[in-house]
Amino acid sequence: MIFYPQERLGLFIDGANLYAAARALGIDIDYKRLLEEFARKGILMRAFYYTALVEDQEYSPLRPLVDWLDYNGYTMVTKPTKEFIDSSGRRKIKGNMDIELAIDVMEMANHLDHAVLFSGDGDFRRLVEAVQRRGVRVSVVSTTRSSPPMVADELRRQADNFIELAELAPTIARESAERENSATLA
Repeated sequence: MIFYPQERLGLFIDGANLYAAARALGIDIDYKRLLEEFARKGILMRAFYYTALVEDQEYSPLRPLVDWLDYNGYTMVTKPTKEFIDSSGRRKIKGNMDIELAIDVMEMANHLDHAVLFSGDGDFRRLVEAVQRRGVRVSVVSTTRSSPPMVADELRRQADNFIELAELAPTIARESAERENSATLA
């Protein structure tokens, strides 16, 4: 990983994508440690976390995480999921946050030297290319060590740096004792 202490950093976390990559690797992310790790690498301007929430549920398992992140240094970007019936008549839930993330990266580009995108979604390749043209370096955090890999090859090639989530895990994963304590509380 190439970071410079004087550079202004922005974190853009595609919540669903990062969760899927971490789960595929068996990693439980400690978001406090993640924030601290990147704050040590440069001047952390903002850390955005994007997720869609099911509005009509009495309890959402995401709600405690969203509330914690909101109170602990993250800028939360949420929207309600949309429910629809697919062509087979099955009920589907959709909650894509790509546009929100892309707009925020473009708006923040003039205030950043380095954007760190936590997603492997190939749809972000053009976004990465666009902010690179503005002089912003882009690192992508995802994994190639899952089967199948969670990062699109075209996104990985476009990024200035690719950060393998499995290699970042020792500094951002919850400690096993923390995991055991949280499991007993549940």
